[in-house]
Amino acid sequence: MLRLVPRTEQSLLAQILVPLTAIGLTLIAGAIMFTLLGKSPLDAFYAFFIEPLTTRYGIGEVLLKTGPLLLIAQGLAIGFRARVWNIGAEGQLLLGAIASGSIALHFNDTDSIWLLPGMIIAGTLAGAAWAAIAAWLRTSFNANEILVTFMLSSIALQLLYYLVTGPLRDPMGMNFPQSALFEDAALFDPLISGTRVNSSLYLALVATVVAWVFVQRSVPGYKLLVSGLAPRAARYAGFAENRAVWMGLLIGGAAAGMAGVGEVAGPLGLLQRNISPGYGFAAIIVAFLGGLHPIGIIFAAFFMALIYVGGDMSLVSVGIPNASTTLFQGMLLVFYLACYLFVHYRLKRIVAPATTPGNH
Repeated sequence: MLRLVPRTEQSLLAQILVPLTAIGLTLIAGAIMFTLLGKSPLDAFYAFFIEPLTTRYGIGEVLLKTGPLLLIAQGLAIGFRARVWNIGAEGQLLLGAIASGSIALHFNDTDSIWLLPGMIIAGTLAGAAWAAIAAWLRTSFNANEILVTFMLSSIALQLLYYLVTGPLRDPMGMNFPQSALFEDAALFDPLISGTRVNSSLYLALVATVVAWVFVQRSVPGYKLLVSGLAPRAARYAGFAENRAVWMGLLIGGAAAGMAGVGEVAGPLGLLQRNISPGYGFAAIIVAFLGGLHPIGIIFAAFFMALIYVGGDMSLVSVGIPNASTTLFQGMLLVFYLACYLFVHYRLKRIVAPATTPGNH
């Protein structure tokens, strides 16, 4: 009989190889999938991973999607290191978009330089407040934060639907479910001419630096890490578990809310029913693929953004189904978790004790 038993030591090299192995296995599985679909794997991989980087517009789109993925994943990773499982970043992103968009619409007749900073603050606080609901339920009633944050995402989506079809709908918008366009003062400046990438990317880069300092150089970051790796030791040392829950969820919610500001004040320029293509969920994969390390998450976010953009391009150039992007993301997560499991556990053959006659 085979049984998983914990390893006494974890190899650093093995931990580094986990994301690389997961990517390799995903590519192999993808090649099989494309072959079964009657498509050339080489053509499909070119469309996914090379074609987006051959034009200025494609590079801009990759950077545009890297921003929110990087920002959200950095926030989630801090909580994940403490074993605080925030699965509702998608809803927190929507609340950030709603709060910042409401301010942009309320002050749509002003050109104040403080409008955009005010939107960033409002969106960040709204995302954190939405995550705080899960933190309060977890610390007060021991509610599972995985279920609570996930269900809150559905509520956030319905709230967005209500607002863009009711109170915030553009009265001159021919009944389309969207708000009026934001004024220039409520929008991020473009970074590369001819593309949609904008200065909201700086928010993600600053967040990465802050996350690295917090994780690697701060006492609160160390406490969060200890709370996740050794909860009993953390309690013995006086590290409050409830404080770790609050901190992990609030940081993740704030990062997701800020990403929501980047979407509505960036490529969209308004509130509408479809704000995010699933950044909040994809960022979970990015956080794990990056090894929950701020530097690794940079490369993982870029790779995931490449899958997003490449998926759209392969739909046109190769005829790959649009669902292939989601399949790639799912395979990445499954293979990563499988590889990660064998870094911390190993299979051991357990020999059942022999039975003797009369021993029942």
